[in-house]
Amino acid sequence: MIIDAEAVSPSAWAPFGWLPVPDTDPADGEHTLRYDWDDAHLNTIEHTLDEVERTEHGLRCAVMYRHETHTQVLTPLDAPSVIAVAPANTTFADPHDVDVIRAFVVEPGETVVLHQGTWHWGPFPIRGATSVRLLNVQGRRYAEDNASVDLGGSVVEVVAD
Repeated sequence: MIIDAEAVSPSAWAPFGWLPVPDTDPADGEHTLRYDWDDAHLNTIEHTLDEVERTEHGLRCAVMYRHETHTQVLTPLDAPSVIAVAPANTTFADPHDVDVIRAFVVEPGETVVLHQGTWHWGPFPIRGATSVRLLNVQGRRYAEDNASVDLGGSVVEVVAD
């Protein structure tokens, strides 16, 4: 299965989270960050191409992750990146569940917020970059809430270039 990454937009991203708006926007405050364990934590993280398999068309998405106790905020700081997502209610029990995976290009300085439980892969660097440094807000105890699903025999290729 080949997924073409699209530009991130509020409507396309809505099933997976939201995009922050300026404080002058009337929609500011409609969404709230949630940290059930009261452990919101800000840091930077890095993802590199060494973490993923390159394919003929792009990058292979083999495992997806999610955090059921908190939202997560990600902002690429230094390179364009690609993220694949699936709705939180996806079980991946049926091989056809991979059909709901979508991918988005997130440019440096663009911020995405993942709803609690949203499945995600990446963000990983694209367009010649070998790493991406990300501003990251998530639960400090994320390792205790880092569910994953192996996509098994499904070959999901994400194309972003």
